[in-house]
Amino acid sequence: EAIVEECKCLVDSGYKEITLLGQNVNSYGYDLDGDYKFSNLLEDVAKIGIDRVRFVTSNPWNFTDELIDVVAKYDNVMPYIHLPVQSGSDEILKKMNRRYTKEEYKVLFDKIKSKVKNVAITTDIIVGFPNESEKDFEDTLELVNYCKYDGSYTFIYSKREGTIAAKMEDNVSLEVKEERLQRLNELVNKYSKESNMKYLNKVVPVLILGQSDKDKTKVYGYTDTNKLVNVNANLDTIGSIINVLITDAKSFSLDGHVVD
Repeated sequence: EAIVEECKCLVDSGYKEITLLGQNVNSYGYDLDGDYKFSNLLEDVAKIGIDRVRFVTSNPWNFTDELIDVVAKYDNVMPYIHLPVQSGSDEILKKMNRRYTKEEYKVLFDKIKSKVKNVAITTDIIVGFPNESEKDFEDTLELVNYCKYDGSYTFIYSKREGTIAAKMEDNVSLEVKEERLQRLNELVNKYSKESNMKYLNKVVPVLILGQSDKDKTKVYGYTDTNKLVNVNANLDTIGSIINVLITDAKSFSLDGHVVD
């Protein structure tokens, strides 16, 4: 009730977009009495009439069919899912205490793609986890080739105190970690560029957030699929959702101009 009420206040104050945020946002509700889960909360927020609703970050192991259905049902729930996989190796996933296998992740990925129209999916990937073999890393590359993510946050493993992994021998050299990260990023960037190229010459709604840091003659914002767009537009468009014709596509951003 408190979350929904806060969202209503934001709508009344003129906000265009709300993000429901959690370390594992879709585990919301498991510690509550009754059968009220994150899918119910997302639907209740969508019903208040906000222009855009997003959520991050979700864990694949409890990403339910009900949640997919809510994303697919409501036009104001943005077709963008951040779905961290961390590794494409079942051995590494097990050591990470991730509660899914590579195949289970692929089934979920395909289900989201088939049910949510024009959905964009991004992920997180760690390379060089303790005892990660070349075969383990190749399994990760295979998964990236399968999913063709819209983008990925990629990291080199580093020890974090208090975790089970911190007690493992970190036997992957920094040189190997860096080489794997470079290979991974080349593949991720390739698919990110391919995804962005699909927007060329299309008109898409963009929520304008502010003035561009790199070019003061432009503003920037995000599409419903969370693509960064630099737009030739006036500062008075900030805070508005405007139609933008995409004129150029790069790996990490799009360029465009306003259309009526």
